[in-house]
Amino acid sequence: MSDRALAEQFDEHRAHLRAVAYRLLGSLHEADDAVQETWLRLSRSDTSAVANLGGWLTTVTGRICLDMLRSRTSRRETFVAVPDPVVSAPDTMDPVQEALLAESVGMALTIVLEELSPAERLAFVLHDSFGVPFDEVGALLGRTPAAAKQLASRARKRVRTAGPRPDADPAGQRAAVDAFFGAARAGDFDALVAVLDPDVELRVDVGAGAPGSVLVRGAAAVARRALLFARPEAALHPVLVNGAAGVVVTVAGRPVTVMGFTVSGGAVAAITVLSDPDRLKSLPLPPL
Repeated sequence: MSDRALAEQFDEHRAHLRAVAYRLLGSLHEADDAVQETWLRLSRSDTSAVANLGGWLTTVTGRICLDMLRSRTSRRETFVAVPDPVVSAPDTMDPVQEALLAESVGMALTIVLEELSPAERLAFVLHDSFGVPFDEVGALLGRTPAAAKQLASRARKRVRTAGPRPDADPAGQRAAVDAFFGAARAGDFDALVAVLDPDVELRVDVGAGAPGSVLVRGAAAVARRALLFARPEAALHPVLVNGAAGVVVTVAGRPVTVMGFTVSGGAVAAITVLSDPDRLKSLPLPPL
């Protein structure tokens, strides 16, 4: 096969591979690195006997991501408070975004995945989200299919019990988010508490090593925090963050924050705040 024909075939799978890598890594930049490494390995391999190129590429991407996850663990890195969000305009979503958000990859699920071991994350994501058989997952992990199945089952239980399920109604999600910002800008503590779930979690990431990278739990504590970061000079731009209601906050036309919300039972159950200037610079954002 010519290099051009091989590149064309790879491009047909690129969006899918990026979705696999994003789900496994929680980082858009690292996902792109993993996809590029997959291409390099494809270009150096003899695939003439490969019957299912898409499956072969998915497996290779999974192996690369597993190495990256294990490298994080060996360096004793902690996951960032807020994984990279996928931000899109409220009424439009391009094919790449659709692929990234297949299987309803909300921010809450992405955060739960960050807390799994590399082996659990790989087994769960590849099998449950992308249909990779357990014998192939086990081969990637150097374990039996039964052991891979057990890893996925353990991860599945943690995912099912971790956090509230988001409401399916986009209008209801947006109404709760609007009520949150209305109360925050009005300085109305009681109204803020009323729109928050009693067990709400707020994750804030303002940059590596910064004192503002925190996890806050409980309606009263989150309401107090929300009153502190309500900025009257800021403009709020409604967007979708990982398929759910969110906003991009700008000051003097410059993006300073991306906020994602999980709305459950009409109340805000989780908020993610990404204000790390370095990560924001490289984050793909829709026209605001």
